[in-house]
Amino acid sequence: MKIRTKKDRRERIRLRQRKRITGTAERPRLAVFRSVSHIYAQVFDDQASQTLAAAATTEPGLTATFTGDVRGGNRAGAEAIGRIIAERLKEKGITRVVFDRGGYLYHGRVRAVADAARAAGIEF
Repeated sequence: MKIRTKKDRRERIRLRQRKRITGTAERPRLAVFRSVSHIYAQVFDDQASQTLAAAATTEPGLTATFTGDVRGGNRAGAEAIGRIIAERLKEKGITRVVFDRGGYLYHGRVRAVADAARAAGIEF
């Protein structure tokens, strides 16, 4: 894969990470995707090819609860998604996950999702 754009570089890093990171039933994979205006988090069991939980700033029920400067494109929105995904995982009895940053640098909104999930009681 020849790197021509930033997207190509991120895809190459993501594939390199996925060689080492897999989700199991005991410890599923928490994957983060960020766009310019939204952030998404999904939890996968790769062995069973199942999505166990998901949260996104595009969900109509969540956007109604966002107040003030909380949006999908900023850290406050990312922290809200981290808390929500942690709550949904706890409802299913999952407390340990593997974090997949999806080829993004571990800072800003990606780090905010991880820190908020950790603060809500998810281990990784």
